[in-house]
Amino acid sequence: MAPAPDPVGDAEPEPSRPRGSVVRTVELWMAAAFAGLLAAAAVVGFRTLIDAVEWVATGRTGGLVAVAKTIGPWHRVLVGTLGGLGAGLVLQWGLRWAAHGPRGTRHIDYIDAARHTDVALNDRTTLARSLSALLSVGTGASIGREGPMVQVSAWLASWLARIAPLKGDQCNAVLVCGIAAGIGSAYHAPIAGVVFVLELALGFLATHAVAPVLIASAVSSAAIYWMVEPRPLFVMPAVTLIPMSLGTAMAAGVLCGVLGWMLLAMLEGARAGFARIASLPLRLGVGGAMVGVLSAAVPEVWGNGYSVVSEILQGSSPWEWVALLLVAKMAATAVSTGSGAIGGVFTPTLFVGAAGGCVMAQLASVWLDPAIAGDPRAAAVIGMAAVLAAVTHAPLMAIVMALETTNQFQLTVPVMLASGLAYAVSNGFGARPLYGNPIEGFRTKVGGRVDTS
Repeated sequence: MAPAPDPVGDAEPEPSRPRGSVVRTVELWMAAAFAGLLAAAAVVGFRTLIDAVEWVATGRTGGLVAVAKTIGPWHRVLVGTLGGLGAGLVLQWGLRWAAHGPRGTRHIDYIDAARHTDVALNDRTTLARSLSALLSVGTGASIGREGPMVQVSAWLASWLARIAPLKGDQCNAVLVCGIAAGIGSAYHAPIAGVVFVLELALGFLATHAVAPVLIASAVSSAAIYWMVEPRPLFVMPAVTLIPMSLGTAMAAGVLCGVLGWMLLAMLEGARAGFARIASLPLRLGVGGAMVGVLSAAVPEVWGNGYSVVSEILQGSSPWEWVALLLVAKMAATAVSTGSGAIGGVFTPTLFVGAAGGCVMAQLASVWLDPAIAGDPRAAAVIGMAAVLAAVTHAPLMAIVMALETTNQFQLTVPVMLASGLAYAVSNGFGARPLYGNPIEGFRTKVGGRVDTS
C-alpha cells in the first residue's frame, strides 16, 4: 500500500514577497523622506533669498506689505518697474540659454511631468524661472512665492529620482513626493500637499505613490516646524460653528464661485492684453510699473497677501476697507500674472476668498441679525476654500487647504458645502481652471509647446 500523502509536504507553499521587493520599498521610503527634507530646505532657502532681494530693492525687510508702508509711493513704483524689467531680462536670457541646452529634458511643468511619469525636468528653464521669480516676488509683484518654492522642491526631487537606485514608477513617486512636500512645507499643510498631488497629478490611481507621498509630506512639514515655527500658516482665534453657518456657506459658495470665475476671466484677459507687447522685459516692466502705481494708493497689494489675510482673519477689519483691498488685489494679481511674472496665484486666491467671505458676512450683519449673518472670521475661512475650489476645480484640495492652514476643522461641513457650490458655479460658467499647474497658472510658449506651469 502506498503511503498516504503528507498533507504538509504536498500543500502549495504560501507566496512570499521577494526580499528584493522589500529592499526596493525601503529604499523608496528613504528617498521619500529625503525628498521631504530637500523640500523643507528649498522653502527656507527661497524665503531667505526673497528677503535678500527685498533688502536690496528697499533697504528693509520684514514683509512686503509692511515694507511698502514705510517707503514712498514713488519708491514703490520704481521698485516694481525695475523688478519687472529685471525679471523679464532674466527670463528672456534664461529661455534662450535653455533652448541651447540638452534636448532630453522636455518638461518644464512638474505636474505635467508627474502625469507623464517623466522625472526629467528641464534644469536650465527651472533655474531661469526661479531666478526671475525671485526678482518679481522680492520687488512686490502681486503673486505668491509658494509656486516657485514648489517648483524648486520638485526639481530637487527629480534629481534625487535620477541618481537614486530606483526604477520605473518609483522614480516618478519620488518626483510626486517632492511636489507634495513642497506644498506641505510652504503652506504648513501636509495633508493638503498629499491631496493636491493625488487629486490633480495622479487622479487617486497611483497606489504605489500613496505611502511615499505621505512620508515625504510629513517629513517636510516636521522639518519646517522645527526650522521655522510649529503653527498653522494663518493664526486666528477659534470660531464657533452655529446652525446658520450652513446658510452662510451656501451664500458664500455662490458668491465665491462668481468671484473665482471673475478672477480667472481677469487673468485670461490680462494675458491677452500683455501678449501684444512683444518684448518680454518690457512686458514685465510695464506690469511691475502698474502694480507699483496700484501700491502707491493701496500698499497692501504688494506681495502674496499673507499678512493681509492674517489681518482679515482676526475679524476686526471694516468691510469698506476689505472691499477696497479685494478689488485692488484682484487687479494687481491679474496684472502681475498677465505680464508673465513667475510666481503663484494660490495665496492671492486665498486672499480673494478671505476678503469676499468677510465682506459678505459684514454686509449681511448690517441687513440681518448678526447672529444670523454669522461670524466674519468663519465666513473668511469658508470663502478661502470656496474661491480656491472655483479657481482650481479641485474642491477636495481646497477644503483641506483652508482648514489646515487656519486650524479651524470645526468648520468642515460649511467649508465642504461652500466649496462644492463654488466649484459648480465656476464650472457652470465654463471657467477654464488652472489645472495645468494650479500653483502658478502661467502660460507661455517655449520651444513649440505650451507651458502651463
